[in-house]
Amino acid sequence: MACFTMTKPNQTLAERSKEVGAALARLKGYIAAGKVQIVIAPNGAIGLSGWKDRDDVTDVCAVRTLTAEGSWELRQAIAKAEARVGRRVNLQATAAGWHSHDGGKTWGRH
Repeated sequence: MACFTMTKPNQTLAERSKEVGAALARLKGYIAAGKVQIVIAPNGAIGLSGWKDRDDVTDVCAVRTLTAEGSWELRQAIAKAEARVGRRVNLQATAAGWHSHDGGKTWGRH
């Protein structure tokens, strides 16, 4: 995933991989506890609202990685978000790069 290659100065790929893994583990805990909410764009793309200590891991990368892992926490949160907003998630929109930088207020592919 691209988020694994976004290293900080003098950071090895192994160090970045460990950092991303830790950020995703925290994220799963936050999602399970309801501290981070799934937001769904009008086109079905997914965003994460309330995730503060992300270590430069984007919503797109986190969702792609957790989806690939089959994350139970993410699946449950998606089901709740779909019920809450009345529309389905479209993982193709997320895969195409649609995302939000402000917790779901605005969406784009920039």
